[in-house]
Amino acid sequence: MRVWMTLTAIGLFAISASSGAADSGCEAKAADKHLSGAAKTSFVQKCEKDAKGGSAQATCEAQAAAKKLYGAAKNSFVKKCVADATK
Repeated sequence: MRVWMTLTAIGLFAISASSGAADSGCEAKAADKHLSGAAKTSFVQKCEKDAKGGSAQATCEAQAAAKKLYGAAKNSFVKKCVADATK
């Protein structure tokens, strides 16, 4: 069980470390939509925040599992964790 949790944590950190790759993906999506100026800036910022939120969700879920949280306690922990991570 510990091996599985360790491998999961390593995988999640690898995903969050690759969040820099989301920058170029968001820029490419903005270019595909022919956005420029304030619209492009807004789109890229939202895209990057959404990308971080996805990896934060997975990381927080793993932390909740490691703490053996279930039900409302797990939901509350994950919600706060994601909010803190995406500030």
